[in-house]
Amino acid sequence: MKQKDSYTSAQLTAMVVLRLFIGWHFAYEGLVKILNPKWTSLPYLMDSKGFMSDFFSGLASDPAMMNMVNALNEWALLLIGLGLITGAFSKLSSIGAMILLAFYYLSHPSFIGAQYMMPFEGSYLWIDKNLVEMAALAVLIAFPTSHIIGLDRYLKKAIPLLSKLKLM
Repeated sequence: MKQKDSYTSAQLTAMVVLRLFIGWHFAYEGLVKILNPKWTSLPYLMDSKGFMSDFFSGLASDPAMMNMVNALNEWALLLIGLGLITGAFSKLSSIGAMILLAFYYLSHPSFIGAQYMMPFEGSYLWIDKNLVEMAALAVLIAFPTSHIIGLDRYLKKAIPLLSKLKLM
């Protein structure tokens, strides 16, 4: 873990802003989905391409599984976002975010020739916004600021076992 004096003010500010922005992105996406009773990931999963498309289409073909996938996606987005915004369980939140983003990428890889119902915002070749955000989350794991500005500063003292398990 880095100590406060090993970051310059500019570095610390930039890292905290990055954490807040990614947290906001996740929390807002989750909240919008939770508040919209008609939201479902069904069309997204059915539009899957690539080597894992059968897996994602299989999830979409089972109504009970879809209910679970939707709830997990909505609440994971919100909780990950809140964790990053508050700096509580930031490492765990970052890892969870990377896993979600990996699923999104594997469902809709950005390869030449892949045609999706809903086109991407831009033109991508292999590297899309999901991979960029995953890389940013890896930076947040490597340079933890939540121990300086965030609730992890207090949680590591209150729950020492989490620090020993490297979850903070």
